[in-house]
Amino acid sequence: MHTQTGFGAEPEPDMTAAPGVTRRDLLKFAGATLALLVSPVGMAATSLLAVRVWPAAEYTRVTIEGNSQLKFTHLLVTDPHRLVVDLEGVEFDSVLQSLPSKVLDSDPYIKLIRAGRNRPGVVRLVVELKSEINPQVFTLAPVGNYGHRLVVDLYPTTPVDPLLALIEKSSPMDAAAGQTGDAQTSADAPAQIARPSPAEQASGTRRSTRPAANRLVTIVLDPGHGGEDPGAVGARGSFEKNVTLSIARRLKQKIDAEPNMRAVLTRDGDYFVPLGQRVTRARRVQSDLFVSIHADAFVRPDARGSSVFVLSESGASSSAARWLAQKENDADLIGGVNLAKQDGHLARTLLDLSQTATINDSLKLGKAVLNELGDINKLHKAHVEQAGFAVLKAPDIPSILVETAFISNPEEEQRLNDDAYQDKMANAILRGLRIYFRDNPPLGRTKIAQLD
Repeated sequence: MHTQTGFGAEPEPDMTAAPGVTRRDLLKFAGATLALLVSPVGMAATSLLAVRVWPAAEYTRVTIEGNSQLKFTHLLVTDPHRLVVDLEGVEFDSVLQSLPSKVLDSDPYIKLIRAGRNRPGVVRLVVELKSEINPQVFTLAPVGNYGHRLVVDLYPTTPVDPLLALIEKSSPMDAAAGQTGDAQTSADAPAQIARPSPAEQASGTRRSTRPAANRLVTIVLDPGHGGEDPGAVGARGSFEKNVTLSIARRLKQKIDAEPNMRAVLTRDGDYFVPLGQRVTRARRVQSDLFVSIHADAFVRPDARGSSVFVLSESGASSSAARWLAQKENDADLIGGVNLAKQDGHLARTLLDLSQTATINDSLKLGKAVLNELGDINKLHKAHVEQAGFAVLKAPDIPSILVETAFISNPEEEQRLNDDAYQDKMANAILRGLRIYFRDNPPLGRTKIAQLD
């Protein structure tokens, strides 16, 4: 016979009296022990390690980290809009007390957070909202440097449409018209995607050095990592996610200044975007190219140089490429993905589609960019490498992953944090893009107005 307790089946205590101990004493001891086991006071409370808030236009994430799995219930309340989350088996400590102060006034979705003890062993969080939201609340098992995490994602009821946001922005043609026309060196002179001149139209000839296309070329720039996922960390404490975002922003400004190009960022702040969503966003805006920007680490601090990778349908081109792809593909585990909401059908479709033609174009793009990177930094490998990077699996968009330098190398870490070097890196990538489009004119798709 066993007695059920809050911790599962516990054996009934032995009632055989020891010398000098009466049966009444044994019963008292057994009863006190059982009461201690089932009492909330006797239960070991979960210790909270950290709380974090990651605001973004797409969604705001609140993360609560503990040393054991967090038990919770949540309820959405209207008039006014609030999200109530009850944490069980925790105490209201200094970690939770700091949560309200982490909410920024500029947060798109959170007005404020109130936290306090609701009843013994239960802490209640009340998230006062600025608008109606669609919450996703889930837990994550320990991974990397993180313990158990409870994630509260606050999505707008109408998701942000990247294509609509792109359409609503002013045309890069307008920005180009307002430029002062500063002199450029031949190396930096734009290889424009230009329309035929009136004379060429009359004669039916076209310039062979420039592709003719009456449309804007869209390039999606993907700053690696973000939010919960810091990426690689340098010896001096530099986060890869910050370096990649800074370089991507610089590159976007340069692309948007080109007469026939525009750039879109998969993230424009410190927040996490799952790998699959990065690919989906690129396809949603009908991107012509996809450039993922990274600054990785290696086990040896002397590893250095820039690299370019493209997708492989089969095996990796080297053991190092395979190792790096696996490391980058683990970003979803570190950043924290709600597996219950993943679209398995989309993932299978992206994996099953034949990508031979796209990979061939990716190799051409990668070679053009790699050659330009060699002018500003040593190349880790003199050729484009291939591996199974999840973020490069758009079946119809030439895609490359640029490892700008090794953040684990102290010298390269210092350069990666230098404004001038970041600018050189952005210029080198842009030159590679120009060369690719010069040799591979984009097909007509989204027409732009013909200028008189």
